[in-house]
Amino acid sequence: MTDTTKPSLQQILKNDSKAYLGIFAVSFFLFLVIAVFAQAMTWQWRSWLPGSEAEKSLIGGVKGAVYTFMSHLL
Repeated sequence: MTDTTKPSLQQILKNDSKAYLGIFAVSFFLFLVIAVFAQAMTWQWRSWLPGSEAEKSLIGGVKGAVYTFMSHLL
């Protein structure tokens, strides 16, 4: 007989959290590259990334944009 045990809830949540972290890290890096390039060119990049309009710092703006992006994925 084959073992047809279902994965536990803890295993499912662990895998989901790894996927969430991976998507967050990739998105953060991409948005950070866009923001740093635009900042170096002295462009107004905060209006390009939703969620970063009210932030004063570069990292805070990128983090806000990533969280806004991630909320649309769910």
